[in-house]
Amino acid sequence: MSKGPISQFIQHHYRHFNAAALVDAAKGYEAHLDAGGKMMVTLAGAMSTAELGLSLAEMIRQDKIAIISCTGANLEEDVMNLVAHSHYKRVPNYRDLTPQDEWDLLENHYNRVTDTCIPEEEAFRRLQKHLVKVWKDAEAKGERYFPHEFLYKVVLSGDLEQYYEIDPKNSWIIAAAQKNIPIVVPGWEDSTTGNIFASYVIKNELKASTVKSGIEYMTWLAGWYRENSGGKGVGFFQIGGGIAGDFPICVVPMMYQDLEWHDVPFWSYFCQISDSTTSYGSYSGAVPNEKITWGKLGIDTPKFIVESDATIVAPLIFAYLLGW
Repeated sequence: MSKGPISQFIQHHYRHFNAAALVDAAKGYEAHLDAGGKMMVTLAGAMSTAELGLSLAEMIRQDKIAIISCTGANLEEDVMNLVAHSHYKRVPNYRDLTPQDEWDLLENHYNRVTDTCIPEEEAFRRLQKHLVKVWKDAEAKGERYFPHEFLYKVVLSGDLEQYYEIDPKNSWIIAAAQKNIPIVVPGWEDSTTGNIFASYVIKNELKASTVKSGIEYMTWLAGWYRENSGGKGVGFFQIGGGIAGDFPICVVPMMYQDLEWHDVPFWSYFCQISDSTTSYGSYSGAVPNEKITWGKLGIDTPKFIVESDATIVAPLIFAYLLGW
């Protein structure tokens, strides 16, 4: 693939330190795909609110991502931006906000993530009624689905199109739904839609069992990994830290150690972008070699870590992989 101006800039200027690590990681990702490997991408933090979909959606469309693991917040926030983009409020001077300023944002139905305020009414409520419908429809039929499968149903139904406020090609959830790529959402309960679902369970309007659990995600992932880890294997591209990465990476030692399936290959590429630095007891900031001791990576697994802001680094790596 011929490289465009962004890729050329990166290759020419990013020669040392974190910048060089970015280029090495991007070239390693590309080499992994070129050799027939598959890639899992994990999303922590507020990457959807950061509008990573601008590059992530095209990565999905071009088959550079086989599977995604993300938090419940990242799952829902891409769709919230899709349906309520014009109502978001940016606060560049967020460091200067007083407690009263923060309270005023709440009173105006804004929930702040650093410099970006999510409009509760337009974002959450527009999505809520359509999600509640698919939850209740499934329960009435005695059916159960994973959180991402319910969201796929809503997105693919076309019911949200009336609210679209961005070009849908920039929504990674739409790209993923159209490709029907699998998403693992560990700890989905820790999200706005998870809280909304819990409220309906408390009101006895839904059963908790209607949405499949995290344990079921892990058992499903074990089967997926077994089917897809032949040949060059599956790589692990971790954006941020947290449960989005910690949960799925454990599928390998779970099969090897707990199930005693000794033919399970390690993850065959590893990269983490995180500004969490190595410290006492920090897992997110641990160097990749620590994962060898946990049975997740092998001695020869290509390992990269870019200790920087993922909202800056991830789009640049994706741009390189897309030839931009």
